[in-house]
Amino acid sequence: MRLFRNRGFSASVLADLLTVLGLSGLIFFLSQFLQMVQGRSPLEAGLAELPAMVGAVGAGLCAGVAARRFSVRMVVAGGLGASGLALAGLFGLTPDTGYPLLFAVLLIVGVGAGFSFTVTADVILSSVPEEEAGASAAVSETAYELGAALGIALLGSIVTGIYSNLTLPAGLSADGAAQAKDSLAGAVEVADTLPGGDGDALLLAAQASFTDGLRIAAMVGAVVLLGAAVWAWRMLRHTKLATTRSHH
Repeated sequence: MRLFRNRGFSASVLADLLTVLGLSGLIFFLSQFLQMVQGRSPLEAGLAELPAMVGAVGAGLCAGVAARRFSVRMVVAGGLGASGLALAGLFGLTPDTGYPLLFAVLLIVGVGAGFSFTVTADVILSSVPEEEAGASAAVSETAYELGAALGIALLGSIVTGIYSNLTLPAGLSADGAAQAKDSLAGAVEVADTLPGGDGDALLLAAQASFTDGLRIAAMVGAVVLLGAAVWAWRMLRHTKLATTRSHH
């Protein structure tokens, strides 16, 4: 725990935790949205999410240069802020939202995360003595895992809570209603067993409710990321990359 006495270390670990927490809703639920709301195949959904990976890899390759030219806190806070603003762009998400908006959100989120994670990883490892590098790396990995768990718990509860309020068509059995309200996948299965009109009505209601939940979760994630950006800006004021410190 004494590693947290270092301001750069503790700020970077918390920034990583909050970043993963804020992004977990998008990562966890967007695939379901692409497949079960917009009707894409698993392959199409995977390809549709590639801009996030491309943005993260590209930003990661440029992060060191950017941090040395500007500053650590500017790159980390800027990356987090950009990701937060991108998530806020999902406020108008609907089942019929076109891919250009999703492409832009995924790309910006990937770029922001790539900048932030790359620089904080350097800070976390370089802010402790060499003999404690393994411990610092373990703390960093724990922050990722804890952030993902908390994000899925928090944002997943929001999505599930909003989704469960969907309006069901009349005449649906108790078991069918329970399955449909349990998850979007359950509603899709139940809809396939109903006559055309009732099945379509259930499917549209489930898709709309799930989209509402995803939109609200994205807004919460945006607030978390913007808060993390403010935290990073305040706490990483005098922090530099390891290569910059050794050069000077």
